[in-house]
Amino acid sequence: MPRSQERIGVLLVNLGTPEGTGYWDIRRYLSEFLSDRRVIENNPLWWQPLLQGVILSRRPFRTGAAYREIWNREGNESPLRTYTRAQAENLRARWPEQETGVVIDWAMRYGRPAIAERLEALVDQGCGRILILPLYPQYSATTTATVNDAAFRALMRMRRQPAIRTVPSFPDHPIYIRTMVDRIRSSLSELDWQPEVIVGSFHGLPQRYVDAGDPYARECERTMLGLRRELGLAPRQFPMTFQSRFGSEPWLQPYTDEHVAALAGMGVKRIAVVAPGFLADCVETLEELGGELRERFIGASGEKFHLVPCLNDTQGMTILLDQLLREELAGWSGLAHEAPREPLAEGSGSQAA
Repeated sequence: MPRSQERIGVLLVNLGTPEGTGYWDIRRYLSEFLSDRRVIENNPLWWQPLLQGVILSRRPFRTGAAYREIWNREGNESPLRTYTRAQAENLRARWPEQETGVVIDWAMRYGRPAIAERLEALVDQGCGRILILPLYPQYSATTTATVNDAAFRALMRMRRQPAIRTVPSFPDHPIYIRTMVDRIRSSLSELDWQPEVIVGSFHGLPQRYVDAGDPYARECERTMLGLRRELGLAPRQFPMTFQSRFGSEPWLQPYTDEHVAALAGMGVKRIAVVAPGFLADCVETLEELGGELRERFIGASGEKFHLVPCLNDTQGMTILLDQLLREELAGWSGLAHEAPREPLAEGSGSQAA
């Protein structure tokens, strides 16, 4: 196919999801996830026996119960899969293939649809150039880098490789910050009470990863600085915390659960929680924050708790992805790097369960 007729592929990639909530579905998913050397940097000679033995004998029961609490029963899938698909579909509407030559697809780093599978599908559709967009605003080797690793490994098996670009992290991109601020304000406006504190909760990371050079903590700080500036809030009014720690070693602090309990202990009765590092609601937001954290705060004498939804499939999320494409496809597409076609405002796309 002549270069002028080649399509451009765009692959949105999120973390991943099990196929179901049963023991073996959860075990397969956790095994793939926790076997990634980017995620768990322990020596596999001792880590794999521990993982495949004690950990994966027990943990799937707890994780499966968490997924059952938030499972999209209508679609029989996790909310993360529902929302990631919807994000791709909404983006396709703004980049119609027949007009732009751009083919939008989506994949999961762990589980299905796999990155390698969707890269092959894009090449089969005539895409000689492909943009990989990891759906993580803040860079970490455990997230952004492992998405790129999987894409590059897939390329190693291709006889005809497409040209590849990867989208960098965007922790303080103006449209990301403005979209998150709109989401926070819109969500809080629906309440009949005012939070005394808004807690920002990011996924945690072992402290030794950061000490070894991972820029994740700095990028989370950049996001929080941007959000606080736009909202006019001080750090004490909008603290940054970290959730989802695993194991006994130190992780980035302060820990979300401990900080929220401490707020209640200091007499704070009303809080809201937002997870700026997640672009789609998932088990870490809906169950860990909306369920476990809510119970801990109320159990520690808190009275009002509100979880701000992620951007999910809202209009703001579509505009953010659209602008990232326009910036990163510069030189590949004549439609690149134009301004958004409508003002940023909180709105909804196809609302997923």
